[in-house]
Amino acid sequence: MSESAALLSATALTAFRLNGQFLDVAEKLARPAGLTAAWWQVLGAVLSEPLPVAGIARVMGMTRQGVQRIADLLVEKGLAEYRPNPAHRRAKLLQPTAAGRAAVERIDPGHQAFADRLVAELGPDGARDCLHALQRLSAALDDLAERPPG
Repeated sequence: MSESAALLSATALTAFRLNGQFLDVAEKLARPAGLTAAWWQVLGAVLSEPLPVAGIARVMGMTRQGVQRIADLLVEKGLAEYRPNPAHRRAKLLQPTAAGRAAVERIDPGHQAFADRLVAELGPDGARDCLHALQRLSAALDDLAERPPG
């Protein structure tokens, strides 16, 4: 295996592990608020503005079908609601209800405590370096996905 192939494989495996670790942390933070990590993720995407399911999927890197399933559950549980979309008659906008916002707000203290512990572990500069490296990797993957190979 070439060095570039080995680096890609190791980076991907690390990213998969990191994703699992973040999901585990998110599940533990969301559970006391009566949410799952996925519910929190979808609600979080629409806290500042309502979005169609396809828009949430794009922002969160999820499948449209997965977001649709979660959005329907959130609506069924009274944590979100569908609103008309002036830009597209069939693609309704999802927005949190007061109960959905309250559930997310119940996560805030645990989220803040965990964030403080993580930044203390990495140091503020180390945490920023991690963020910038991940953003750079994500942007490079986006750029390569848009360009034809060759």
